[in-house]
Amino acid sequence: MSNVLVVNSSINGEQGNSNKLVQSFIDALAAKENITLQELDLNKEQLGHLTSEEMQAWMTAAEQRSEQQHQLASISDNYVEQVKKADTLVLGVPMYNFGIPSALKAWIDRIARAGVTFRYTENGPQGLLSDKKVYVLAARGGMYAGTPKDTQTTYLKDFFAFVGLTDVEFVYAEGLAMGEESASGAFAQANEKIIELIGQRGA
Repeated sequence: MSNVLVVNSSINGEQGNSNKLVQSFIDALAAKENITLQELDLNKEQLGHLTSEEMQAWMTAAEQRSEQQHQLASISDNYVEQVKKADTLVLGVPMYNFGIPSALKAWIDRIARAGVTFRYTENGPQGLLSDKKVYVLAARGGMYAGTPKDTQTTYLKDFFAFVGLTDVEFVYAEGLAMGEESASGAFAQANEKIIELIGQRGA
């Protein structure tokens, strides 16, 4: 039984191209494995930007927190617990203005917690999460993979490595705004990659 956490970040919800990729991935995974699925739609979460007050709540010992600080700390605590319980993370990531959606960045800011998901040592930072597979389903209107304009891939690889997750796979559907034929071919290619990656699980 695999515990799968899906994190969607498209502002277009179920009609978003990255959401469609995620659904294809989950359908293919469920056909191969028994899974327990938890789905997180970050736009429905309406998660705001990280604030100084929220960070101070994390840094205050639990027994010394005010009621407001307990509420603020619980935002991050809940998201971190979801990640810890999962053995597979599946992220739907559209590209907006050459970057990741701001809602996804807000979630990442709640996952990166000193002493919780990483720690500082004399040899530098050390990730505290492990034994999780991460899949990033990336949907783009143009063609960016393998070019300097693809800031998403390096950023997400660096973030997950920072918290201890180095087994990260990317599936790209690109050229989705470049005509119907381009979009159709991109989805077909992405679905082939999805099938390939799922076939490698447990191999």
